[in-house]
Amino acid sequence: MLPLRSVLIGQRDRDRIYALLCNANTKDGGYLFDEIDAATVVPDHMLPADVVTMHSTVSFVDLDTTGVSTVTLVYPHELAQFPNSVSILAPVGAALIGLQVGEVIEWPLPNGRSRKLQVVAVEAP
Repeated sequence: MLPLRSVLIGQRDRDRIYALLCNANTKDGGYLFDEIDAATVVPDHMLPADVVTMHSTVSFVDLDTTGVSTVTLVYPHELAQFPNSVSILAPVGAALIGLQVGEVIEWPLPNGRSRKLQVVAVEAP
């Protein structure tokens, strides 16, 4: 069983993600709504540096394959602007937001399976 994660999110990211979800015509937002609703919202200046935020570059290991990936978490309209980016609306993007270095999360795949990832590094935007 995975340990409980301490989802932390800054006020600005929370507000912007909620606005995105309210205006998006997508069925993929349910998981992200759940993640944001479960998060502890803190003032931006109190957010630890090792927490994944919007525009963070995050390295994580897939615990099932041991493969390491590095991505930048962005809003959907920014995908073309950032190499190796992932949208906050993608399942892995929704899973990454609010994680701290060392935390593990299991996230659902479209095929009904799931993957486990562990954050190994976060570079602030």
